[in-house]
Amino acid sequence: MTEKSKYVRFDWAIKRILRDKANKEVLEGLITVLLGEAVTITEILESEGNQDSREDKTNRVDVKAKTAAGEYIIVEVQLTKESDFFQRILFGTAKNIIDQISIGRDYNVIKKIYSINILYFDFGSGDDYAYHGLMTFHGMTKKDSVLQFKTENEHQYISKSTKRVTMPGEVFPEFFLLIIDKFNEVARTPIEEWMQYLKDAIIREDTNVPGLQAAREKLAIMSMTDKERRAYDDYMVSVHAARDAYETARSDGFSDGFSDGYSDGWEEGIEKGRAEGIEKGRAEGELSKAKASARQMKADGMPACLISKYTGLTIETIEAL
Repeated sequence: MTEKSKYVRFDWAIKRILRDKANKEVLEGLITVLLGEAVTITEILESEGNQDSREDKTNRVDVKAKTAAGEYIIVEVQLTKESDFFQRILFGTAKNIIDQISIGRDYNVIKKIYSINILYFDFGSGDDYAYHGLMTFHGMTKKDSVLQFKTENEHQYISKSTKRVTMPGEVFPEFFLLIIDKFNEVARTPIEEWMQYLKDAIIREDTNVPGLQAAREKLAIMSMTDKERRAYDDYMVSVHAARDAYETARSDGFSDGFSDGYSDGWEEGIEKGRAEGIEKGRAEGELSKAKASARQMKADGMPACLISKYTGLTIETIEAL
């Protein structure tokens, strides 16, 4: 991949670029590919992720948009795992529902919400990298029965523009989970091309996938100013450092807990030898993690001197990776 073909990562783009309505084509394209129908964004709205105080260093970035149909889209990028992930996205969705209605207003003003979650960590045990969840009501006694809305007495559930039969899933929120680390396919379909960009910041030159054509124009690293590129390099270093810190803490916590529980009853000499072995193994593990981070930083186009500063590796070691 040449320097001209490198693009900024999506989480950075959400923070710095995609909140501008002039760049909405990128978000529209991602949403169109996921929903399977064209989507037009009319507003980029305030969200928690718009706050600038800590955002460049946080675990999450997000953007909220409103479509021409009045529906709401929440696109969130999460970098490391949280134990309460599902509860948090449920709360965010519920809060956006509540924000739509004030006391005394009819509930039929509530518009549908799509929650799109881009996850940069291993999650769950399924074989897929993209998941879609929506509400349906299935019969408890007649298992093949699915509830639909279809009469004029249920007009608040029927599309006002088409008067067609609708399903509960067209009223209740929908959730999309894109698990980036699980994507290892050759990009042939629109969603695969989007996953390739989300994982490796690669966009095919001949792409005709919605949103990615606009991304090639708006998210190219070569089009950034020197100040923007330095800020982007610093951000990528902080991302890698945060992920390494999380993995190290998890690994150390397991090792320490195992060591403490297993050490009871052992003689002092054996304990000392095991402690030294653990320390040596931990040092080798840290070196391995530093090299892994350096490889990824190098792949992201960071200069060797900056990689050396943040990983502690020599420039010679980095160049040999």
